Amino acid sequence: MNKPATHPDTREHILAVGELLILGRGFTALGLAELLSTAGVPKGSFYHYFKSKEAFGEALLTRYFDEYDLRMDTRFNHEAGPMRAKLLDYFEQWLTSACDTERHGSCLAVKLAAEVCDLSEPMRAALDNGMAHIVSRIAAAIEAGMADGSLTPVAEPAKLAEALYSTWLGAALRAKVGRTLAPLEAARADTEQRLPAL
Repeated sequence: MNKPATHPDTREHILAVGELLILGRGFTALGLAELLSTAGVPKGSFYHYFKSKEAFGEALLTRYFDEYDLRMDTRFNHEAGPMRAKLLDYFEQWLTSACDTERHGSCLAVKLAAEVCDLSEPMRAALDNGMAHIVSRIAAAIEAGMADGSLTPVAEPAKLAEALYSTWLGAALRAKVGRTLAPLEAARADTEQRLPAL
């Protein structure tokens, strides 16, 4: 039996390689042998960190949303400028990432949402929790935009945040299916209208 790799970054390395492979091929199409071969780690290392492929998928999604949250925190809480501009820039990133052909688009949530929800309850829950947190971040940013005077007040920021995120998630799926940026461009125009300057 292979001993697990002892390098402290082995778990992260497996997750990083797995994310790139899944963005290109999907979760169910990725075999464990391909993942281990590409990552250059023995099977024992995988099972040292993950009890199953499903547990690996759950960890991958948790990692993805943790990193996503850090980027949102930087954008909304540490960058200068009015919150409306930060919000519009956040959504503009959806267009930019959709153009990233090298990584087949970089939204793991979009890639896996339809694929794994009926296959794995832990992965579905990880997606749901991660998406709910993103919506709460957007809602907080809308409230901050109203407070700094860059956004026209809205009655229910949480509902607007949910609607905006759902619009962009759906547009990202349509863009992927149609192989066109038109749905994302339409979402951008709609978002600008829904987030009017004061």
